[in-house]
This record gives sequence, C-alpha cells and structure tokens, in this order.
Amino acid sequence: MTDEMLDMKLLVANRGEIARRVMRTARRLGMATVAVYAEPDATAPFVAEADEAVLIGPADLSQSYLSMERILAAATETAASAVHPGYGFLSENAEFAKAVIDAGLVWVGPHPGALESMGGKIEARRIAERAGVPIIPGFDSSQDPDDLAKAAADIGYPVLVKAAAGGGGKGIRIVNEPSAFAAGLAEARAEAERSFGNSDMIVERYITRPRHVEVQVVGDKHGSVIDLGTRECSVQRRYQKLFEEAPAPNLPPATRQGLRDRGRALAEAINYDSAGTVEFIVDDETGDFYFLEMNTRLQVEHPVTEFVTGLDLVELQLRSALGQPLPVAQDDVRFEGHAVEARINAEDPASGFTPQIGTVSHLVVPDGVRWDSAIEAGSTISPHYDSMVAKLIVGGADRTEALAGLRAALDGLVVGGLTTNTGFHRWLADQPPLTAGRITTRFLDETDIPAVGADQLDAAAGTAAATWLAHVEAGRSAGPWGRLGTFSLTPRTSTQTIALRHHTGEVIDVAIRDLAANGGGTGGKAVVDLDPGSHRTRRSAAIAVNVAGATHTFEPITRSERWAPDAAAAGASAGAIVAPFHAVVAEIRVGVGDPVAGGDVVIVIEAMKMLHSLSASGAGTVDEIRVAVGDQVEGNQTLVTFVVDDDET
Repeated sequence: MTDEMLDMKLLVANRGEIARRVMRTARRLGMATVAVYAEPDATAPFVAEADEAVLIGPADLSQSYLSMERILAAATETAASAVHPGYGFLSENAEFAKAVIDAGLVWVGPHPGALESMGGKIEARRIAERAGVPIIPGFDSSQDPDDLAKAAADIGYPVLVKAAAGGGGKGIRIVNEPSAFAAGLAEARAEAERSFGNSDMIVERYITRPRHVEVQVVGDKHGSVIDLGTRECSVQRRYQKLFEEAPAPNLPPATRQGLRDRGRALAEAINYDSAGTVEFIVDDETGDFYFLEMNTRLQVEHPVTEFVTGLDLVELQLRSALGQPLPVAQDDVRFEGHAVEARINAEDPASGFTPQIGTVSHLVVPDGVRWDSAIEAGSTISPHYDSMVAKLIVGGADRTEALAGLRAALDGLVVGGLTTNTGFHRWLADQPPLTAGRITTRFLDETDIPAVGADQLDAAAGTAAATWLAHVEAGRSAGPWGRLGTFSLTPRTSTQTIALRHHTGEVIDVAIRDLAANGGGTGGKAVVDLDPGSHRTRRSAAIAVNVAGATHTFEPITRSERWAPDAAAAGASAGAIVAPFHAVVAEIRVGVGDPVAGGDVVIVIEAMKMLHSLSASGAGTVDEIRVAVGDQVEGNQTLVTFVVDDDET
C-alpha cells in the first residue's frame, strides 16, 4: 500500500455483487468508497457497504447506470478521486473512460485506445490477425445481405452470424443451411440494433465441438504484460456463462501454451495496461484455437483465477491505474490447485431459464467457500437488472476436490423465497461431460435438462411440514398446557395434515402420520424462520428446505386460505397473452383488430436484460391491448386479449 492509495476515494460506477467486490479490496487498501445507485437499489447491500452513496436516477439505465453525466456529477459531489467501472454497463466505453480522465479523475481500467481497438469485433479480428493470433475463418468486409450470404456459402455451413459490436450473447444466430440464412441474419441484426445501436454483422465458420477458453492478462503503464493462465467457460445458455473454472482442464500442452502466448501477444499489441481477458474458441476434436474477442475489463469469473494464483486482480487494476509497475513478473506467477465458480441466478431452469423475482427470505451459506453476493436475507430481486445474484466459488488441491467441494456447498446452500438455478448447478456437477472436463458450449443445447427441483417438491414439502409441526409441538410443550402431559380436551389422532404454500404459489397438503418418527422429514437441509417479520400480516413461519441443491420455501396456511380462490388464475383467459413474470414491455407487434395465427409473436417483454417473445396460442383477432411499450408488468398480468376463432379449441 502507498500513501497515494490511502488518499484515494474510489467511486464504483456499478451495482450489486461487483460493487461489493471492488469495495472489499478498496477497504483493505485503506481507500474510502462511494456507491452510486438507482432508485430500485436504494436498500441494496452494496449501497449500505459504501462510505458514501449517491442516488443517480430511476430504474431506467439510460438515466442511471448508463448516464455518464450523472455518474461524473456524483464523483464531483463526493470529491471522489478515481472511478472503477466494474463490469458491464460503461466498463468498456471509451467515451466514458475519456470523460473520467478529462475530469481529472483516475480511470481504473485500460487506456481509451485499448477500449476503442477491441470495442468492435471487426477491428479486433484484424488487430488479432496482425498480432499473429489465429482467427476463425470469416467475412466482415461488407454488410450487403447478398455478400454475407455468399460468404456463408464459401465458408461452409453451419455458420455463426454475430454482431460486430457488443457482447453478452446478443445478436448471435447459428445457421445450419442456406435456406435459413436470411431469417437468421435478420433476427441477429434486429437484436444487435436494439442491444448496441449497431446492426453490423460478421459471418464465421461454426465449430461443431467448441470450447470457450479464455486467458487472463494484466498489464501496467510501463510496458509489462503478464498472463495468469486459462479459464474454462463452456457451460452456457443463450451464450451467457453459467459455470467457470481455472485452469481449463484437458488441454494439450501445446494448446495451453499457445493460448497463453497469443493472449499476451494481443495485449502487448494494444499496449494493454489493466486487467483484461482474451477469449478463444478451442476445437475439442483437434485442439486448434481461434480468437473470439477481448474483454477490456474485469470478468465475472475472475475469482477462480485469484484462487489458483493467489493474486487480487482488483488490487492489480488499482496499482496499474496509479502508474505503479506490476508487483509480479511472468516468471513469478505460480498456479496451485483448482477452482470452480457457479453463477447463482434468479431464474427457473425448468422453464427455459426464465427470470424470477422476489424477496430473499432465507440465506445460509456453507463455511469454507467464497461467496461473492449482491444479496442478503431480505433483499428484493427486481426485474430491472441482470438475473445473477451471487457467485459460489469453491477451490481444492485438484479438480476432483474442487468439484466435490462444490457439490457439498450446493447441498448446504439455502437461498429462500424465490426460484434460483442452484438445483441446476447441483445436477450439472454430476454430469459426465463436466466431471470428465470435456464439456462444450453446445452441451446445454443438446441435453434435455430435467425439471431440477420440481421432482423433489413432495420430499421438500414433507421435510417442511415435519419441521413446522415439530416447532409447533415444541411450543406447546413449553407453555402452561404442555405441563399437563397427555391431557387433552379433544381427541388426538396419529394423522395430521398441514397445508403449505410453496414460494411459487402452489399449495400442497402433507399428511404426517407419526410426528416423532418424521420430525426429520424426508431429507434435505431445512431452515425455519421463526420471526414473522414486518412484511407478514399474521404470526407464522417460513421454512426453507434444500433438496438436491434446490431451495424450496414454504409457509403454513390456514384452512380458509387453503380454499381461497386463486386471483391470478381468475384474471387469465384462454384468449389472452399473460405475462409469465415481472418484466417491462419492449415491443408490441399487433394492433386492435389485427388477425393472428397460432405461434405469431404478439408482444416482446424484457426482464433482467433478456428479451422474451410471447406468442398467440391459436388463431384469433386482437380485441384489447392493455399495456404500452415501457410499461412495467406483473407476473400473471393480462397484456393482450383476443376474440378466438370459433373453430379454435
């Protein structure tokens, strides 16, 4: 640590988990921290953790986390001396980096020229090629649809059509045959224009057994660049990573060394002076590798690299930003052990990984793991931002030990109150391609993912019911009537039934025949919330149960509540489009009186940075449109109604 660091006040221009992560290192180095937040994040943990916090706007990203003017105004207001952009949002925006520097602040990231050179995939490909980095055979010299189609035919199908700007899996389509090219190009272009304001496309050869392997690089302002080894990031859905590990397993030695050498070469070619990642596609059949893109920022998966190297990447970023030389040379980098990371997302894998919202009622994290989290018990997950709420990182002496530790951690992790993908991760940890270290980016597309957690619902309910009844029985024993022993004013039977409402709204009746024998339920880790909390209208308890890695949350309900009508179901009808979850209306493709056929996309909604198309279930005529573009909608809210054709059932 230096006096310069002690004098710094660091503004983190981001939210959630990464804001907390950056502030953790800043505090260790003696820096003061500033959080900026939008209205939905007012009570978020990252806001409370900062030394100072400034409200910068409403939920709309353009008026908050993507507003350079408001972030810089917050820096001026708090007399911050440096800005760390985290990842996502403005982290790779060269204009923002220049604005920070022009304001006399320290930019904790690479110089703007590096951001510009790697910001567009077309220019990045050309720089990589000049630096001797292998690139996938492709075409980017024209945007004429006929030229792109001809290039696809010359390259050979299947091909990948992908956005030249941006990242995060947006604007990408796999096209398997010439007849599907025009539609794939149009879809990719529309998504790219919406996501990045740029519809330029690249056509590339599609590798049939691709692995996504990346190299962590770090540079300083004195010309030094080092790499910190490889990471595997091949478990993906919709091109979004779900699981990462370091080092990447089962790479031929020549491939591993080639990846590291070429990653450094690209970083050196652009005088890279911060933490960044060079991403590659590796052909699992041949070991050949090709440049994919460079992320000129900290990566979500950086903790696995920190585990195997013992280095703090945020500290290296800060030191480089202050002009200090790297404290470690390439020959000093040592790799020990293995680490894996599971991204914990508020989404339902059983329903196509649809985003979920809600309040975290319980949170139990096992000992001996790293838990980088945006949430605490009581946190609310809103539809406005990314679905990732935490990262579970587990290390071991080798890969086998790390995976075993991950399984144990997932078996003990409780995130109650909403559906997450923890059960999916527990299932994934046992899949042969993963345990063998031969997984590809196509794995989830080619695998029937079971309704993880759903088939354990009865078992979880049994444990919850037994746990609740045991709690009630213990309460009776502690009271004055309990001292009367077996005396009872009414007959007692050996069978008891309890109604439980699952966090999804489903009500389950559970019969417990022998309370003493079934006090432990049917297995699983149960956590009982005995405090009703201010958000409940009556004294009760919520029971969270982990079965097979998935957390199920239950609340005991009365007989009258058990038979109350379902308001959500009453408001729906066959001739309607109903929102499947909380979201924002992004596009309405019909007008009142328009005819629709089954499968026609009627409305597009956006939740947690993902677009979801809602289609008509049959033929009919649009009767009423109850929302407008930009409206926030609730789950089960009716959006569009139809007059259904008479011959439709």
